[in-house]
Amino acid sequence: MKNSGPVNLTDVIDAAAQGDPHAAEQLLPILYDELHRLAHSYMNRQAEGHTLQTTALVHEAYMRLVGKDDPGWNGRGHFFAAAAQAMRQILIEQARRKAAVKHGGAARRVDLGPSSHKPCRRRMTSWPLTRP
Repeated sequence: MKNSGPVNLTDVIDAAAQGDPHAAEQLLPILYDELHRLAHSYMNRQAEGHTLQTTALVHEAYMRLVGKDDPGWNGRGHFFAAAAQAMRQILIEQARRKAAVKHGGAARRVDLGPSSHKPCRRRMTSWPLTRP
């Protein structure tokens, strides 16, 4: 890959797909901001209380995309479509893990609101009872 002038993302993706190790190293810094925006939009749609962070989602999706042998990207659009799909899969997998029985998925929340029984008002005595 040539290092003159601004980097064309499609060229970097094509070079990485052809096995250029320098191009593969360049991908993450170039793509990071766009991947982060995409992940942020997915994270905003998650239920409250999710534990996965946006940055972790970006990194996990990137590892899935780049970690494969010859993914065969057909340009920028194909890469980001695959990234979006990877992020959705990661979020689905995490939701399933969180809902698993061993993580309390079968447990139901019980409201312990105001009680209907009356409190005990029995007179307390001091212990031990001793008589002179």
